[in-house]
Amino acid sequence: MKSFAQALAGIALAGTFLASPAFAATEISFYYPIAVGGPITKIIDGYIADFEKANPDITVKSVYTGSYQDSIVKAMTAARAGNAPDVAVLLSTDMFTLVDADMILPIDQLATSPADGEWLKSFYPAFMANSQAAGHTWGIPFQRSTIVQYYNKDALKKAGLTDAPKTWDELVSFGKKLTVKDASGNTTQWGVEIPSSGFPYWLFQALTIENGAELANQDGTKVNYNGAPIVEAAQFFADLAQKYEVMPKGIIDWGTTPKDFFEGKTAIMWTTTGNLTNVRANAKFDFGVAQLPAKVQGGSPTGGGNVYIFKTSDKAKQEAALKLTEFLTTKDLAADWGIQTGYVATRPDAWETDRMKAYVKDFPAAAVARDQLAVAKAELSVHDNQQTTKALNDALQAILTGTSAAKPALDQAQKQAEQILAPYQN
Repeated sequence: MKSFAQALAGIALAGTFLASPAFAATEISFYYPIAVGGPITKIIDGYIADFEKANPDITVKSVYTGSYQDSIVKAMTAARAGNAPDVAVLLSTDMFTLVDADMILPIDQLATSPADGEWLKSFYPAFMANSQAAGHTWGIPFQRSTIVQYYNKDALKKAGLTDAPKTWDELVSFGKKLTVKDASGNTTQWGVEIPSSGFPYWLFQALTIENGAELANQDGTKVNYNGAPIVEAAQFFADLAQKYEVMPKGIIDWGTTPKDFFEGKTAIMWTTTGNLTNVRANAKFDFGVAQLPAKVQGGSPTGGGNVYIFKTSDKAKQEAALKLTEFLTTKDLAADWGIQTGYVATRPDAWETDRMKAYVKDFPAAAVARDQLAVAKAELSVHDNQQTTKALNDALQAILTGTSAAKPALDQAQKQAEQILAPYQN
């Protein structure tokens, strides 16, 4: 694996492949993280068709690569075999991994015109925090998100409540009122579900931000897994189930949490704003969306995917890849993507389009995640990201299942992470 410094040294070479007119019949490949079929695939197919119509000298071969985890593996495997995708949507947190592997181009080295410069400045700073490092822009925000609270207004009304909890104390007190048991003592409705599978560190990071702590530095070389506010946040996460009994014990599945919400098994759930369209389509009750509750402060990590341009010596492919990236992230398409999926439109001017204004007027919940960007922080992202976050995920699993106390589990995670990150510290 090349070091981050070595990858940066290759920028001078990349700079020789600046934009030049794409010649006829330039074909580029585009990796997108979803299984084949379904409504999202149709949306992406429509975007690609529109792009090809506007750029008849470019053909885009779309490859649907499954989950985010599957997609990064497939993209890196293809790159190592000399058949890298030209453009790919991968997690924003994959940035350091891709740079260290010397697989992607700094987009600011390709986007050199004044118009390109304005484009690079057009995105929300909270999203760019997971897109830039060492003075360069490596990814462009595309399907980005924050975590929000979805709440069943009917369930809250029945419990004498009118709004989602705004503080940790209210999360507990509201949760107790919203947890319902039958005559046999079995819980038929939980107060809250915070998923702890799939992306456990991400949901946990929301709690650490709310408790005034950061899990990593901006350079991705150091983590803080066992500071006092981090331990306190982990304990609170576990206490929601083990002490306060307002959340199911053990691991809560990421994929089934929305189903539990739809079926009335939980009155409140925390999940990505990317589920907004799903909730709107499937909730058979009046629901609300709110920012996450605060302890020391409010806040959420950002999340989701960026567009990356992979290295190639073919100037025409580089130019075509840049054109596709710019096309996918125009203000009008960002607005359309947000409306159709629930992801946060990634640039402020997208929210000023007539279509987005009409959408928010009709559906104010759509603006909650956008408004939360004012207190959002970069999602946990470091060098050797998969292994470093696995150390934290393993600790969280032990804490939430009651097999370890918070402090020793997080001390062990910190020790493991420091060993993994040692080669990247100067």
